Amino acid sequence: MHPHDILGPQGSAARKLPHYEHRPQQLRMAEAVLQAILDAEHLVVEAGTGVGKSFAYLVPCILAAADPETQDLLGQSIRVVVSTHTINLQEQLIGKDIPFLNSVVPLEFSAVLAKGRSNYLSLRRLELALQRGFGLFSTQDELDQLQQVRNWSVRTGDGSLSDLPLAVLPQVWDEVQSDSSNCRGSQCRHFKQCFYFRARRRMQNAQLLVVNHALLFADLAARRDGWALLPDYDVVVLDEAHTIEAVASDHLGIQVTSGQVQYALGRLFNDRTGRGLLAAHDLQDAMRQVNTCRDVAGEFFAAVRRWHQQQQGNGRVEQPLKTGPDLVGELEDLAQTVRRHGNRFDDEDQRTDFASAAARLQALADQLHRWLGQEEPDAVYWVEVAPGRRQSVKLQAAPLDVGPQLRELLFEPVRSVIFTSATLAVAGDERFEFFRTRVGLPQCRTLCLGSPFDYRRQAELVLVHDMPEPQDTEAFLPAAVEVIQHYVQQSQGRTFVLFTSYSMLREVERALTPWLTRHNLALYSQGGDVPRDRLLRQFKENPQGVLLGTDSFWQGVDVPGEALQTVIITRLPFRVPDQPLVKARIDTIRQRGGNPFREFQLPEAALKLKQGFGRLIRTREDTGRVVVLDPRIATMWYGEMFLKSLPPCRRRKVSWRQLTRTR
Repeated sequence: MHPHDILGPQGSAARKLPHYEHRPQQLRMAEAVLQAILDAEHLVVEAGTGVGKSFAYLVPCILAAADPETQDLLGQSIRVVVSTHTINLQEQLIGKDIPFLNSVVPLEFSAVLAKGRSNYLSLRRLELALQRGFGLFSTQDELDQLQQVRNWSVRTGDGSLSDLPLAVLPQVWDEVQSDSSNCRGSQCRHFKQCFYFRARRRMQNAQLLVVNHALLFADLAARRDGWALLPDYDVVVLDEAHTIEAVASDHLGIQVTSGQVQYALGRLFNDRTGRGLLAAHDLQDAMRQVNTCRDVAGEFFAAVRRWHQQQQGNGRVEQPLKTGPDLVGELEDLAQTVRRHGNRFDDEDQRTDFASAAARLQALADQLHRWLGQEEPDAVYWVEVAPGRRQSVKLQAAPLDVGPQLRELLFEPVRSVIFTSATLAVAGDERFEFFRTRVGLPQCRTLCLGSPFDYRRQAELVLVHDMPEPQDTEAFLPAAVEVIQHYVQQSQGRTFVLFTSYSMLREVERALTPWLTRHNLALYSQGGDVPRDRLLRQFKENPQGVLLGTDSFWQGVDVPGEALQTVIITRLPFRVPDQPLVKARIDTIRQRGGNPFREFQLPEAALKLKQGFGRLIRTREDTGRVVVLDPRIATMWYGEMFLKSLPPCRRRKVSWRQLTRTR
């Protein structure tokens, strides 16, 4: 069977849908994906918005996994992992695209949405939490929620957090979630009913696994340490692949926070409420040791904060940090104490709980030891201190170059890796040299497919050419507010304003709020506490307003139709060059004689602008404009790279001064 049989103009998809639109780009991509799998090669594909990427990789993957003819060519049966960055795309794949293809592809195949273990309820831990009750929780709200989880547990289908019709408190879910260190496996009396192991059995039998990037890279990190979270796989499709370097950096590095340590200690014994695992058994010596460890942790993180305050730089730690008391030793000693107490219980459930708590402490100690000793080769180490009263501390390390680990863990052991996104190519670079360099993929096939949308008809790019320079914030901010007001008024809301920093977003929000109130327009701001998904839902329900967003709104946000008519980009999205990881990568390029601005900062920013532009046109019927306030796109030599990276739309230059005079 061939992708043409399903996606062609006379294919089964066309016969199923009365208004099916054949997209040549989609079929070309599907053919390229299938050929890459057959030839055991890697493939990078940029497919513009509207190509229908999901069908273009799902169809050949289904054929490779389930078609006997294709399997004869492969010489084996294969399992495919499809990985996405956003939950929205995951839900689209598993809830819409795969069921539709199941109805039009004349083959039997199985597909499963794979979730991390902590997403599943543990019936054993729920039972223990219900028994302990007041020993674990200090408020009636927590106890009420625990009872609601219990009621849900007898009627849920899959026992996963996404199925729970309750915004459960983190501390409640943490006591009942499935946990590898707190699992008795086949020795547990709930094993046959266990939601996690039922999901594992479905995964083991599935030909197609849908995961998110976080789970996939957590699996790769686990494989590096000799174990695995997912069943073995032969083909990996990475959709929304422009995020891969950042996700790999997060999961292949180290992160220890003051909050993690305090939370682990609080679960053992909370000195404020008198609750916790140790308190439930009245283990006074261990409770005192927890308090000692808590004091040491406080001194340690206070010392790190002082070190951070004394530094003139960006928090990067160039040499192993020797400051504060021995928190590693205290955590290890406490882990031994907890394990020793657990071994005294005859009840296996109690022993398992104590062993799990000890394992958590030991894992924190191991991570902290690796960070303090800078044991990860070719990594960048740094400290972040959150602003505000609590000043939480984060100790982080990330690979300077993710390429070597991706080659070892992904490109070499996996038969075929398919990267795809609407934003991978910079200014006509159809070989994707920038992207491939960043992820360490020297040899692969490439394919660059344009969008079927008519951008010249549907979209206009407006360049505001005489704005003050963004660095001159006192002049730029009021000018930006004036231009935003002009275009918001023209489109009666229906506007995204994208920022590169929260500080500028908040300044604009303060200046814009009275004007929006006078014009009876809503304000949706990412500067507050409202989650991104809720902000987006509110905007869609009442688009007569303005949504102010930062990083997460530049990508993965889909508002088709008339609800979004204007996207305003305040500044060209260059990353702050003194962030520790960014600066280290810049320094490395400079040390080898390269030009970090041309090789790294500029192409990265051009791709980010391309992602922001992509929020506007989501269907063939959408129309609108993207307004760029940063004058450097027209006045600086590098502006042409930004412009060439965008779809071929109409362009118009306008004068800020003329706009403000006509308002």
